[in-house]
Amino acid sequence: MNDLSKARATTLEVGEDGVAQRIDNFLLRILKGVPKSHVYRVLRSGEVRVNSGRIKPEYRLKAGDRIRVPPIRIAEKKPQTARPLGLPVVFEDAALIVIDKPSGVAVHGGSGVSFGVIESLRAERPEAKFLELAHRLDRDTSGLLIVAKKRSALTALHAMLREGRVEKVYLALAKGVPARPAFEISESLHKYVTSQGERRVAVRDDGKASVTRVKVVKTGASFSLLELRLMTGRTHQIRVHLQHAGHPVLGDDKYGDFPLNRRLKVKRLMLHAARLAFSHPISGAALAFKSVLSQEIEAFAKENLA
Repeated sequence: MNDLSKARATTLEVGEDGVAQRIDNFLLRILKGVPKSHVYRVLRSGEVRVNSGRIKPEYRLKAGDRIRVPPIRIAEKKPQTARPLGLPVVFEDAALIVIDKPSGVAVHGGSGVSFGVIESLRAERPEAKFLELAHRLDRDTSGLLIVAKKRSALTALHAMLREGRVEKVYLALAKGVPARPAFEISESLHKYVTSQGERRVAVRDDGKASVTRVKVVKTGASFSLLELRLMTGRTHQIRVHLQHAGHPVLGDDKYGDFPLNRRLKVKRLMLHAARLAFSHPISGAALAFKSVLSQEIEAFAKENLA
């Protein structure tokens, strides 16, 4: 890779591993150590050019595109090497990997985390030419996560996710007992950044359309185990929707009932990606995977739910 901190602009040509990737994500991948805000600033200012023309951050790259990257000074940091985490692999073939991610493990480095699932996999598999997340899970959410091993598989999976052709089912321990055994939450969600630079989401009329289907699995005097089906894939969707409905996820340190969490001494977000079902992105074969509840969620449910 060319040294992008030199005084002159650098020109890169897009190969197979960059086809169909958004220009902002491409730059974030190659400009290690550069703050995300700076990457977007040079994009919006027109300093980044594709085939000599200005482009928007959502532009998707094509094979042979020539990208002009301006000189960018990267602060010197002591390198931290990702270590293999030995994550449980539920399924793997030539096109994809399905991981059963533990709570507390980020899916990728950033926001104070040196490395996550994707960096760990790359450390474990130095011979792998391509490994990219097909979707994301919050750091404290446990459960099933798809990683693509081919650009063609990633592109197909992204299309399936956008079109709602991937069944994603979660289980959550939540405050209170819903009045109905099954219901739908369809509040629009707006993503914003706080003054401290933290990403947050709020229910707002001018936000993006969002739908979560909720089914009550078990109840106790004060808590419920809920099954949640994502019909859209918005950031923090389940957490914000349940908070808005009056049933925040236990252990949620962003949208939860903070006094309740302290009283219960809950040490993690009680949210688990329990099931994935989709057609194989290359062969079209039907795939379905399940992940059992973590020990913390299972133990709490046994003690507090009927």
